[in-house]
Amino acid sequence: MTPGAGGGRVYRVHWVPGTDTLRGICHCGAQRLAEEPVALWQWLLDHPRGHHAPTVPVADPAGRQAVPA
Repeated sequence: MTPGAGGGRVYRVHWVPGTDTLRGICHCGAQRLAEEPVALWQWLLDHPRGHHAPTVPVADPAGRQAVPA
């Protein structure tokens, strides 16, 4: 992914239409679904630097899986 306008990393949070679910996408492409925005941002900001995107979609505790944006 390309860096943000300030040269930093780009993190995205998308609302999943028709649900109370948010999809967080890290600069590396890793994704996670969550209903709590604070928990999602904490995961994004705590996500280790220098990591690679997972090869398998990440499942959240409720058993849902993230799908490509």
